[in-house]
Amino acid sequence: MVYFGCMKRPKFCSFGNCLRAVGFILLGFGAGCHSGEGPVPALIPMPQSVEWTGDDFVSGGNEGRVYRRIREDLPDVPYNQGEGYILNVTRDSVVLQATTAAGLFRGEQTLRQLTSGNNGKTTIAGCRITDWPAFAVRGFMQDVGRNYMSLPFLKEQIDVLAFYKFNLFHLHLTDNPGWRLESKIYPQLKDSASMSRWPGKFYSQEEFLELVKYCRERHITLVPELDVPGHCEAFRKALGIETMQDPRVKVMLSDLIDELCNLVPPEEMPWIHLGTDEVWHDYERPAPDLLPHLMARVRENGREVVVWRPGQHVGNDSTSITQLWSSNGHPKSGHRYLDSRLNYLNHLDPLAGICQLYFDRLCGAPRGDSLRLGGILCCWNDNNVGKEQDIVIQNPVYPGIVTYSETSWKGQPADFGENYLARLPAPEDSLYGQFREFEERLTRHRDLYFSGKPFPYVKQTEIAWKIIGPFDHGGEVSRKFTVEDSLVDRYIVGGKEYVWTGPYYGGTIHVRHFFGFPSWFDQTEGTVYALTNIWSPRDQKADCWIGFHDWSRSAGRRGGPFPAQGEWHNTSPKVWVNGEPVSPPVWKKPGVPAASDEIPFEDENYSFREPSEISLKNGWNQVLLKVPQGGKSWKWMFTFVPVDFHEGQARELPGIRFSPVPE
Repeated sequence: MVYFGCMKRPKFCSFGNCLRAVGFILLGFGAGCHSGEGPVPALIPMPQSVEWTGDDFVSGGNEGRVYRRIREDLPDVPYNQGEGYILNVTRDSVVLQATTAAGLFRGEQTLRQLTSGNNGKTTIAGCRITDWPAFAVRGFMQDVGRNYMSLPFLKEQIDVLAFYKFNLFHLHLTDNPGWRLESKIYPQLKDSASMSRWPGKFYSQEEFLELVKYCRERHITLVPELDVPGHCEAFRKALGIETMQDPRVKVMLSDLIDELCNLVPPEEMPWIHLGTDEVWHDYERPAPDLLPHLMARVRENGREVVVWRPGQHVGNDSTSITQLWSSNGHPKSGHRYLDSRLNYLNHLDPLAGICQLYFDRLCGAPRGDSLRLGGILCCWNDNNVGKEQDIVIQNPVYPGIVTYSETSWKGQPADFGENYLARLPAPEDSLYGQFREFEERLTRHRDLYFSGKPFPYVKQTEIAWKIIGPFDHGGEVSRKFTVEDSLVDRYIVGGKEYVWTGPYYGGTIHVRHFFGFPSWFDQTEGTVYALTNIWSPRDQKADCWIGFHDWSRSAGRRGGPFPAQGEWHNTSPKVWVNGEPVSPPVWKKPGVPAASDEIPFEDENYSFREPSEISLKNGWNQVLLKVPQGGKSWKWMFTFVPVDFHEGQARELPGIRFSPVPE
């Protein structure tokens, strides 16, 4: 039995302490209790089978009958039974059953979302749940080789992963800017002189063990990555290596693999990631026997080998686990694999990116099997950052984790290919309704569990646009078209007729997607105009997310240079609300060139700068955007979403609605 104490809703940063305090149930996470009449709890990930009974369990502060049971078998759990669970909540008892401690832990996270507290009473929503993960591996990766992150900051993220039923934490420990894991054999690796960023910042072996233990307590497996033979500038600099074909490299890397494996037993750290990708230069090319030798060394230490694909070809490799990282990466015949192809948070716009994560069908299947292990959500913030918190501020890390937990645990039963990776389905499509329902749960989680944490997402499914174009600007992106003078149904320009099309839905619209996913237009350049109308219940000044290029947090200002002062973007877009232009921000770093990897971002994207201010009148308000594309610009897109912005967090602006045509 478990004692129900006083109810408060802590932040994620306190999850670890609360777990230890109460054993298996953390109470007081107000998910909106279900008493048969109110809304059901917003569970994420949604269980495979749930029945709401309205038969709530209520405790007034005394002991309640709450049971957790380990059983040999759960007949109703068909897949991945080790993490499956059955939960029954009635007014008399709460019974959680699983075959393993990990299964109990996954069920406990659901129980936390079912629990709310008010006036000294704890309520757990009455339900019957049978649940299991669609995929055996549901992981998250952070790149600490390029940008060091402190242990408390990593633990904060691990707590979120645990709450959302992730079971793998992939730690990219080494890269060109730094080798971040201490070696007693080669102490030079922690020398500041070998690091081009965050000099002197590394994890001691004791800290690494602490992190492994922290993950293990949450039934998460830590997978360390020593990325070789590319990405090894810090390694070569520290140890005086000119080329990865140097015979000393084999000895040194073998020693480092042995040293790492001697820290943690195989049952606690069963996988070692060896990288092997992106060998661009001759000095990075390995000796022919290097990688086969290192992979054999990992196996001699009782571990499985993980490698990137695309990556270096290794002959006679029949057992490695391949992690797919690009559209050119395809499963290797007969090999188990992890899918990371479409989920790089550093490339994702916070609004359109959540749609992409939701509609991405992991491993191209509804569930895993002996080869389709699952996937890893990746945060490759290649660019230098000003402070570690910018990793989660400037990338949609937390909304991305929450969304990925839904699709990797629940699975995507429908096969719609790439159709919705860059655009929302039409409202008449049932998939639109599914995403809208998920969006409702997602924003409830934002409000319940992420107070004080960056969570750049607001509801966008009802934002509707009409678009006209693309007009041929002849390479002159600033060229003006008659749409700016008067709005009519059709225009004749250069002997060609143009009409408004749509509606197109979303707060961010990809006119044409930068990775070539199916979007709305095939042209590679031109000028489009986008039109919507916003109904406001009163005259008001409103904050607004406005953007015309989600700058990826890798490869500098890719698509740069960054705009000069007085411009929204280097393609000369414009914004009008009720015919009045909206001025662009006063940039902190205008005109930064594209090759700017070492210059930290500050206010480049709408989601991590102060919102723009717009004036809305009572009634309907017309919004017109001019969105050119051409020159060296990479992404053809726009964002326009009025928000209620308070204490660094954006939420939906109350009372407004959208229509491409005023009602």
